[in-house]
Amino acid sequence: MSTIPFDGVRFAVHSDDHLPPHVYGHYAETEVIFEVRDGGIWLASRADKIRPANAKRGDVKKILRVATVHGRQLPELWESVHGRV
Repeated sequence: MSTIPFDGVRFAVHSDDHLPPHVYGHYAETEVIFEVRDGGIWLASRADKIRPANAKRGDVKKILRVATVHGRQLPELWESVHGRV
């Protein structure tokens, strides 16, 4: 697994993960999954994109805010583990 922290949020990519390219954002007990596409990141379209389902709204907002600010750098994290998208 490869990780990078920004503003208290840890973003991770698992070495044994699957396509489509995606990054996990972790803060406190909350995880948000982002898809890597078009040179940036987007909230994943899968049903379990926010875990747990009853995650604190403030924690989710923090992850989304930090991901938005650093969205151009997160595809590089996927590429460092899996190669070019």
